Amino acid sequence: MIPEGPSEPPDDFGSPQSDLVDDAVLRPIRRNSSVLGLAVGVFGVTFGVLASESGLSTAKALTMSVLVFTGASQFAAVSVVGAGGATATAIASALLLALRNGVYGLSLSNRLAARGWRRWAAAQLVIDESTAMAVAEPDDTAANVAFWWTGVAVFVCWNVGTLVGVVAGNAIGEPAKLGLDAAFPAGFLSLILPQLHDATKRTAALLGATIAAVAIPLVRPGLPVLLAAPAALVALAIAGRRP
Repeated sequence: MIPEGPSEPPDDFGSPQSDLVDDAVLRPIRRNSSVLGLAVGVFGVTFGVLASESGLSTAKALTMSVLVFTGASQFAAVSVVGAGGATATAIASALLLALRNGVYGLSLSNRLAARGWRRWAAAQLVIDESTAMAVAEPDDTAANVAFWWTGVAVFVCWNVGTLVGVVAGNAIGEPAKLGLDAAFPAGFLSLILPQLHDATKRTAALLGATIAAVAIPLVRPGLPVLLAAPAALVALAIAGRRP
């Protein structure tokens, strides 16, 4: 959730808030945000197909995309359910992956002009893509435009993609034949690889991967992710002891 910020909300989420950034600068931001939304919509189609194959109804898949709205968590939950894991394990895995959004919200709270209902709307739109686009802008006005345009574009395209995927799921057939079952691990790797330049993060990733790999044949689907989570705490403890 986005904490209350000190600044006033914009009159319109897509309009400039000051004269510091002109339309020539904001126009590429809007364009890039829209293109990013369309690209994420393709992943939404994949999620819809996998959700359908896992036994989720159209209503349940769409509700998840609207309310949860975080791809990694949704893919994790569907993967656990599809593999025969318990519902509680699926929820726990999804929540674990969604924790990073809370950190994103804290980092954006001083830059986003969000009060009242805009604060709640902003909280729903705090995802990897909107955060990345916002923090890449040095000016607060541009950061606000990048956040809102990206968040709304991704939200709309993700949910439309989910609907298309669920409806087309039966026609597509078995997702594994088209390689769609690899979408979640591929997307997860694309998020984590840029972070591995730091030694502490590499230690956490290696330790977590080792724990998960050992646990996969021993426990039910979804639990390896939960068991691997404390690896991050171990890595942080090791980093804290370094001179």
